[in-house]
Amino acid sequence: MDPADKEKFYNSTMKNRLQGIVPPLVTPLLDNDTLDTAGLERLIEHEIDGGVQGIFILGTTGEFAGLSYRLRNELIERASRLINRRVPLLVGITDSAFTESLNLAKVAAGFGADAVVLAPPYYFASAQPELLEYLQRIMLQMPLPLFIYNMPVHTKVVFSPETVRAAASIPGIIGMKDSSANLAYFNQVCHLLKESRPDFTFMVGPEELLSEFVLMGGHGGVTGGANMFPKLYVELYKASVNRDFEKIATLQHKVMQISTTIYNVGHYGSSYLKGLKCALSVMGICDDFLAEPFHRFKEPEREKIKQMLEELNYRELI
Repeated sequence: MDPADKEKFYNSTMKNRLQGIVPPLVTPLLDNDTLDTAGLERLIEHEIDGGVQGIFILGTTGEFAGLSYRLRNELIERASRLINRRVPLLVGITDSAFTESLNLAKVAAGFGADAVVLAPPYYFASAQPELLEYLQRIMLQMPLPLFIYNMPVHTKVVFSPETVRAAASIPGIIGMKDSSANLAYFNQVCHLLKESRPDFTFMVGPEELLSEFVLMGGHGGVTGGANMFPKLYVELYKASVNRDFEKIATLQHKVMQISTTIYNVGHYGSSYLKGLKCALSVMGICDDFLAEPFHRFKEPEREKIKQMLEELNYRELI
């Protein structure tokens, strides 16, 4: 397929720019290699009922690196069937192995996903020329449009603004999720792409910055808290688009309350994920099992999460 035909194909697959809230879905588990299928269905319905504009599976919040390939394939199939094209489905294909990323992309395409998301290969840190060459090579075989994923805390590599600009010229790369928590970086990338790729989609990861990001011209958020409270984050996004600063202040207070309580129980690098999954369990949505090497909260921490949810008046946020 020549570049022009490939670009037409990508455009037909992802017809409209992705905007709004796209939760990075947790992966409900019963054990290390068994999906909580009932919980997955409840979670997906909870997200769609909450008004999200898309769903992203197999991201950081989805514990992709701790899941077997068999389980990842099963999750793609089940999620695709449950979503049933009601909202776009994005699938994370990040891996340390080039071939495994392509294999996941082909599975995603086979089950009707709309796009894939790719962070730099982890373990060895890539230089910027190597990273760009990697994207050029993988896009030659990529069956779906692709969002690059800037996640330096886990990959040890940053997509430099110049690399993003170069990547945006590769057919099929349509946007970016940035989890650097660096708004200056966002401004630099936007400046570089303003003329060459005004259609390039830019989504933010850290939910604490969602409103500022949208007010600065960003297109939405891939916000973990939307697993619990999709309506809250959708409303914050809409208030930010409409520049309703009074409403932004009220909703932002809730977001920061979540960030400083539920995500900060215990002294763990995994506290965010433990707290998020525990809260979903307390809310009756899905099991809180975490893939090894992590474990669910014990009863004392679970009681703290219950209290924090009550203090949030969480039933009003559902």
